Amino acid sequence: MALFKATVKTSRSVNGVRLEKGMSVDFPSSYGSPMGTNGGKEVIDAFMRKYGVDIKKAGALSSSYIEVVKIGK
Repeated sequence: MALFKATVKTSRSVNGVRLEKGMSVDFPSSYGSPMGTNGGKEVIDAFMRKYGVDIKKAGALSSSYIEVVKIGK
């Protein structure tokens, strides 16, 4: 299982959800591409736990808005 960091690239406000550039979360994943696997559930859940925001509702579950990098094994 690897550790990933997901970071918001640009600020946006959509459907009542406000995301600020630089918001980031660390989360473990057993997948090599957590954004594209299982509907991005691990990334969505991590942002919900830390910030209480639904990035899927904000239409930000995309590499255009969120950068995901592997930071640990």
